[in-house]
Amino acid sequence: MNYSPHQQALIEQFSALRGWEDRYRQILRLGKVHPVMADELKVDEVLLAGCESKVWFYGEHYDGGLRLTISSDAKIVKGLISIIITAYQDLTLSQIKSFDCEQFFIELGLLNHLSPSRGNGIRAIISAIQDAAN
Repeated sequence: MNYSPHQQALIEQFSALRGWEDRYRQILRLGKVHPVMADELKVDEVLLAGCESKVWFYGEHYDGGLRLTISSDAKIVKGLISIIITAYQDLTLSQIKSFDCEQFFIELGLLNHLSPSRGNGIRAIISAIQDAAN
C-alpha cells in the first residue's frame, strides 16, 4: 500500500509499540494533546450518531482537501480521533474517498482490540469523513 508521510509516521509509531497496553497508552497520550474544541462549536447539530461518547464533527472543503475539526468528551476517543485526523491530513478529496481507514486501523493493530461500540464509533467518524469529502 502506498501511504502518505503522515500515515507512514503513524505506522512506524504504532509498530514500535510492543503490545495492546502500550498502544492503549499511546492513544491516551494522543488524546491528552488533541486540540481542545471551543465550547461554542459543541452543538447538538454536529453530534455524530453511532458513537457511544459525544463526538462533534466538522468537515470543511478547502484547497482540494478537507479540514477536519473533530472532538469528543472521552479521552480514548480523542486519541482515536487524533489518529484519524493525522491519517487524513493533506489528502486530496479523491485520496480521502479511496482511503480505507478501517483497514488502516487494523494495520495499526488497533481496531481488533477496541470494544464493538468503539469500533462502531470509529466507523461512524470514517463515514462522516467520506460523506464530507463528497
